[in-house]
Amino acid sequence: MDKALQTMIENMPEKTGKSLNEWKKLLNTKSFSKHSEAVNFLKKEHNVTHGFANTIVALSKEENESPTDLVKNQYEGKENLLPIYESLLALVNQFGKDVTITPKKTGVSIIRKKQFALINPATKTRIDLGLKLKDKPTSDRLENSGPFGTMCTHRVKLSNVSEVDSELKKWLKEAYEQAE
Repeated sequence: MDKALQTMIENMPEKTGKSLNEWKKLLNTKSFSKHSEAVNFLKKEHNVTHGFANTIVALSKEENESPTDLVKNQYEGKENLLPIYESLLALVNQFGKDVTITPKKTGVSIIRKKQFALINPATKTRIDLGLKLKDKPTSDRLENSGPFGTMCTHRVKLSNVSEVDSELKKWLKEAYEQAE
């Protein structure tokens, strides 16, 4: 399991008042048609921060799949993209201990207090990195969010690990700093 996620799970009782298993039991008594409904329920009814609420809901939905399995499934048939994914994780893990990496079914959310990046293996040859960057103009490389919609403001298409460069690091760091 990812170190940041494991730390988040270990800190959950202190930060939210319940363990992950207790939250899962509570969510199993409810029926939500959307992920966001369950997240909003935890935030509004139980004062859980967005990062913890999102992680609780994602992990309770994926009861039979560990975060490692979720990532493995995303990259099945796209193993050539794993070095790009791993390079992105290594980069964001340098930013601070407050980075949370939350694998989901189709992508991996990168969260500080708010989500600031989303890693999505879009095709067999490309990862789409979504970024939340306020008031940042688009460019040839830093495109509008495209399929990410409102979850991100920008998208960078990555086909090679060499594209995880100083320019990309600057954008990721900026998104991280804005997510406090």
